[in-house]
Amino acid sequence: MRTFFPSDSCKESQLNAINPQSWLQVERGKLSKLSSSHTGSSSIESFIKVPEPPIVPFFKPVDYVEVLAQIHEELESCPPQERSNLYLLQFQIFRGLGETKLMRRSLRSAWQKAATVHEKIVFGAWLKYEKQGEELIADLLSTCSKCAKEFGPIDVISQLSVEVNESSQETVAMNEGKKLKNVRFRIGDEKIVCNRQKIASLSAPFHAMLNGHFTESLSEDIDLSENNISPSGMRAICEFSKTGNLRKVPPELLLEILVFANKFCCERLKDACDRKLASSVCSKDDAVELMDYAIEEDSPVLAASCLQVLLKDLPDCLNDERVVEIFSHADRQQRSIMAGKASFSLYCLLSEAAMNLDPRSDKTVCFLEQLIESAETDRQRLLGFHQLGCVRLLRKEYEEAESHFEAAVSLGHVYSIAGLARLGYIKGHTLWSYEKLSSVISSANPLGWMYQERSLYCEGDKRWEDLDKATELDPTLTYPYMYRAASLMIKQNVQAALAEINRVLGFKLALECLELRFCLYLAIEDYKSALCDVQAILTLSPDYRMFEGRVAASHLRTLVREHVDNWTTADCWMQLYDRWSSVDDIGSLSVIYQMLESDGAKGVLYFRQSLVLLRLNCPDVAMRSLELACQHASSKHERLVYEGWILYDTGHCEEGLRKAEESIRIKRSFEAFFLKAYALADSSVDLSCAATVISLLQNALKCPSDNLRKGQALNNLGSVYVDRGELDAAADCYINALKIRHTRAHQGLARVHYLRNDKAAAYEEMTKLIEKAKNNASAYEKRSEYCDRELIKADLEMVTRLDPLRVYPYRYRAAVLMDSYKEKEAIAELSKAIAFKADLHLLHLRAAFHEHAGDVLGALRDCRAALSVDPNHQEMGEMLELHHLANSHEP
Repeated sequence: MRTFFPSDSCKESQLNAINPQSWLQVERGKLSKLSSSHTGSSSIESFIKVPEPPIVPFFKPVDYVEVLAQIHEELESCPPQERSNLYLLQFQIFRGLGETKLMRRSLRSAWQKAATVHEKIVFGAWLKYEKQGEELIADLLSTCSKCAKEFGPIDVISQLSVEVNESSQETVAMNEGKKLKNVRFRIGDEKIVCNRQKIASLSAPFHAMLNGHFTESLSEDIDLSENNISPSGMRAICEFSKTGNLRKVPPELLLEILVFANKFCCERLKDACDRKLASSVCSKDDAVELMDYAIEEDSPVLAASCLQVLLKDLPDCLNDERVVEIFSHADRQQRSIMAGKASFSLYCLLSEAAMNLDPRSDKTVCFLEQLIESAETDRQRLLGFHQLGCVRLLRKEYEEAESHFEAAVSLGHVYSIAGLARLGYIKGHTLWSYEKLSSVISSANPLGWMYQERSLYCEGDKRWEDLDKATELDPTLTYPYMYRAASLMIKQNVQAALAEINRVLGFKLALECLELRFCLYLAIEDYKSALCDVQAILTLSPDYRMFEGRVAASHLRTLVREHVDNWTTADCWMQLYDRWSSVDDIGSLSVIYQMLESDGAKGVLYFRQSLVLLRLNCPDVAMRSLELACQHASSKHERLVYEGWILYDTGHCEEGLRKAEESIRIKRSFEAFFLKAYALADSSVDLSCAATVISLLQNALKCPSDNLRKGQALNNLGSVYVDRGELDAAADCYINALKIRHTRAHQGLARVHYLRNDKAAAYEEMTKLIEKAKNNASAYEKRSEYCDRELIKADLEMVTRLDPLRVYPYRYRAAVLMDSYKEKEAIAELSKAIAFKADLHLLHLRAAFHEHAGDVLGALRDCRAALSVDPNHQEMGEMLELHHLANSHEP
């Protein structure tokens, strides 16, 4: 989900996580003092509190690897029409793991494997919804003569086939020997002459009326005045009976004919009306008006066309009560008409969009209720019950929430027990909640969230023990760090509190953690550091509100800035140079944010901002900064460079290269040459283009630029020389980069030393990088390549402490254990990381270990799960070989 799913605190008094009123209610620039000299721990405690972690509305199986393996196995053998729903379930698992790229890939697979028009519509709309804000990419591709047609509207009329009963046409053949007679239909004062047998061929009722034993069969005049058909409508029907089409019939008349066709069971006529009306749906208003007719008259083509138009405008269409009404109160038959067999997928999408808008809204509840009614399997039902339980909990509808969580638990969703425990605590049953979680921990494979949740229902050392265990099992959980940091601050252990919150910020740039650190800095009156953090927050989320949404972060920045000396433009550039050189990415973000307020070269600054955000693993925000760079570019050649980076970063390398070349034709600039060199080097699988890349980087270095970017160019040039075996040239590049304080060049120079068989010099070079870089987990990991086993072990342990998401240390330690014939310990080492990170390499290695240990089923499970993570990885051949080997032994 895009938006934060807020927690519902256990007690009202704890909902106010942090109270800023003590210093907000003062004159601007006169913040109240919070120093320990006159403020006790109780005052700090009222200022710094941490809200309980939310019960998130995600599918979180205890053993996600097992479920992924099951899904993969089912995908191998299931009918084509079931594949999209399996990929949707895969999507839900990856969402629970926070794996955004894997989520999108699963959605794309669901769209690609869609077996029905309705599934194509729903998953196409979902992918478009996930790509909100990326319209610029499509525009840029069009300038390169390449259209982005993905997820565009489909031709519902041609692709949706509807079975039409042909029995009515048989009556023509049966009556060929009869003399054809005309019949006059009287409607009011008008008479419409039709061919009796042509009309009779439209349906069995007409055939019986005109050729059977009814009085009308002997009449030349038949009164249809009471059948809600106009003379114009009857003329169109008469024409259709002869020609089989409805040319130039206006939509209003088509609706009239559709109702008439339904009444008299004229299936061919109804289908023609259905398709003709479907082609007229152009706007949301058209779709809203015609969807009612489509449902009432059971017109699936029209309904699908209306659905496509409505979903195209997600999430904005959900602000229209008419649209919400259509989706909220549909019964089973109406859902079938609207979405066919894609009803569950449709309400998954609608409920997610509604939760992102407002998880407490009535429409969210309605969509989730429809989701449950649409579910066809237990896994679908447990997801719906759990999500509705989360929403009911937020709405303080505790009895209903309890019922939904219990239903989810009964279907096998263990995580929903966290919701039941939270509800028990709200009712004052603290011990029951604690014992409930204890039971889960003892009966299941313990996970971090279990200990985190249990910590809420105990105090003192027990709480700390549970939170420490939660971090050990799942270091990505932010609440334990925040609680420990706040507790240490309350005890006035400032340095320990900051060290604790810095642990998580070292590898996970979470807004709530930055907000807490901002508050810690305020408490000790370190306004300069507080300003740095609030400016980083505003970079990541310009509309962010702090103190549980009560105060805009921008307002807090204004107040804090009054206590910090102003920097000139020159000061800002010096500060940015210092932060960039010390690999202080959060500090760099803050300085750039401040520079954007006054500096004229906004395009350049937004571009630098995007580079830092990419290093911090914030690709979506980085893309937003690149788009802003385009908007603020001072010249066409500059804008072309930023457009090229946007295309390159979204996988359109060739188009990015074209933009760079077009920019160079206008003006030879550092950034244009650098982009072309970067894209060319990254897209080439051999060294044939190395000479061209070297020439491009040398041209870049001849152009005007600042040392921040020239250092990067020298570093890249050194890497190309290393790949070509030109170590002296590479060393010169790295040394020159270090002279202008490009700190990361130490890593390249270390590689040169190593290739010269000087391992000690390589180790020393990496040590210099570790000492200089504020974010140095990767440096420790790289240094481990240049030392003996004991030092390797120490460095990799440090890597895991600094950034537990880096998988190489787990793989190395597991391999060492395996070499020592400690198979169980090796597998356990990999399992520690796999528990919170769905990584292909970890799963692949553990599969190999299982196979080596004779656990064929374990190998097969991990192999299938790995294939779910990436079915097209370069190691696919080896993995498939293992897959088939394990499969041949599977009972």
